[in-house]
Amino acid sequence: MESAGDVVYFAAADCTRSWVPGAMVSVICNNGLNRSVREFGLRTPAEILDKTRELVIQEFEKSEEEVKDGMDISLCALNTKTNALEWAGANNPLWLVTSRQLSDISNQADGQLLTADNLSLYEIKANKQPIGKYGLETPFTNHTIQLEKGDTIYIFSDGYPDQFGGENGKKYKSGNFKKTLIRLSQESIEKQKVMLDKEFESWRGTLEQIDDVCVIGVRV
Repeated sequence: MESAGDVVYFAAADCTRSWVPGAMVSVICNNGLNRSVREFGLRTPAEILDKTRELVIQEFEKSEEEVKDGMDISLCALNTKTNALEWAGANNPLWLVTSRQLSDISNQADGQLLTADNLSLYEIKANKQPIGKYGLETPFTNHTIQLEKGDTIYIFSDGYPDQFGGENGKKYKSGNFKKTLIRLSQESIEKQKVMLDKEFESWRGTLEQIDDVCVIGVRV
């Protein structure tokens, strides 16, 4: 999270590897994000991700061995006065729950994924490439959405939908995750946090948690 004037930058990011190597990758990626905003003065999420990728690859190239690690990220820039949201993603999407129609939101949304209780969940898809070395690197896409009162946005890592559990020990999956978020979205953000945690633990049961879990929800 970082602030610049009226704009708040926040991200849900997930780095490859685990334990100490994963921690080192996380430090390098986090430093790249901070430098992109603070040192290079970038303000557009897509430009921040482009520069972060450049900086991360530079760091990895200092290693004597080839490093193929990287980071998936969903990066938001929210103007707290106008509620205008700019967003870019590397493999990780943005989900918007709203009572509005797609045409009122953005021509960059990828369609209505779910509807319940007069609410719709829309997905803004990420670029299918990580922050790190990749065979076909392309500039990241910047998306702009005008948020309105009552809208809720969600960014997350894959830890929640990938968790095994339930009666048959299967993955929770994105479909169930969408249904859960749209069902909980009318509750207060504080209550959503408690209910999401309860749902996760209930699903997991006695099975081991397989990954880090990060879910960020913001309501206008």
